[in-house]
Amino acid sequence: MSRPAPKFTINLAEGSVSIGSFSAEAARELQAQLNQLMERLKLVSAKPSAEQSGTKVKAAPQPPLEYRHIGEVFLEVFCNPNIWATPFAAKVLITVRDERIRITTEASLNRLLEDVSQYLEAVEG
Repeated sequence: MSRPAPKFTINLAEGSVSIGSFSAEAARELQAQLNQLMERLKLVSAKPSAEQSGTKVKAAPQPPLEYRHIGEVFLEVFCNPNIWATPFAAKVLITVRDERIRITTEASLNRLLEDVSQYLEAVEG
């Protein structure tokens, strides 16, 4: 008897949304893009400390994260790293939709990273 495939669950401030047709490969790609976003956020948040030390350093604007997964359900994750003071304060805009329903909401970047890691552990575990 085989166990059912785990669903990718994104925890939100109030509630959660689950996607049943999200592959481990798609989760690894999302995880890689979220990790790159964290690095860009660290660059942006390091700028004020350089200015406080007396050197005028203007950090180059960082490109936004624009992740899209098209499957049975469409998942889009967007974040502009230039508007968040620290990686820990950052929020991402999440859209989940199919032909019948569309959900657009914000979620914590750190929480989404944890959700992706938990999903990969369950799938690959």
